[in-house]
Amino acid sequence: MKSETGQRTASDLHDKDEPIYQALMNAIVEHQLPPGSKLPEEALSEVFGVSRTGIRKVLQRLAAVQMITLTPKRGAHVATPGVDEARDIFRTRSLMECANLPAVLEHLQPPHLVALSGLIEQEKQAHEDRDGSAAIRLSAAFHIQLQAISGNQVLTEMVTRLTQRSSLVIAAYGAPWQRGCRCDDHDRLLQLLRDRKLQPLSKALQHHFDHIVSSLHFERSGETLPDFSRLFSRHKGASS
Repeated sequence: MKSETGQRTASDLHDKDEPIYQALMNAIVEHQLPPGSKLPEEALSEVFGVSRTGIRKVLQRLAAVQMITLTPKRGAHVATPGVDEARDIFRTRSLMECANLPAVLEHLQPPHLVALSGLIEQEKQAHEDRDGSAAIRLSAAFHIQLQAISGNQVLTEMVTRLTQRSSLVIAAYGAPWQRGCRCDDHDRLLQLLRDRKLQPLSKALQHHFDHIVSSLHFERSGETLPDFSRLFSRHKGASS
């Protein structure tokens, strides 16, 4: 789509980049591209079938939301949060998500509980199937949908961004078997939601975040170069 002048609008260009942006974001969040992974423009350009300029724009978007780092002469790498940053990410999530629980309970309806229960069941199945990517995605979705019940779109968007950065922390410092949150914690939160007990619910959510942080091992990962052809083969040419 072009404007009346025949030029592509900023929105058009953004839409063209979106599939590549989402593919890279998902690969990072789902630990297919671990922290420290190098993201060379030339390799990504070849795999997605777009120009290096187009890849550069996507990398700049990912850098803007702190999922990657762009360093002169070193290029792009998947971000590796520092220890203090890692703790702050979960501390901020705990503050925001617990503070929003009164609004969640105020707007809570039976269909919300059904939807959250369905996510938990899918998450459990993902763990049984040893599908780490799905487990991570569903764990994040539980927290995002929980907060979205409040109707506060701004807060929900902030929580979404923080869950993405949380995944970086877990990828960098979690044990190899760690995939998202513990399902039994989510079961407990769901039961307290059904009971509409704010104080126990807040304490359980706080404990949930405390447990995640206590399970982390703060050791850094090394730089790697993933197999982009395997990861993104189905996306090549999708944005053209």
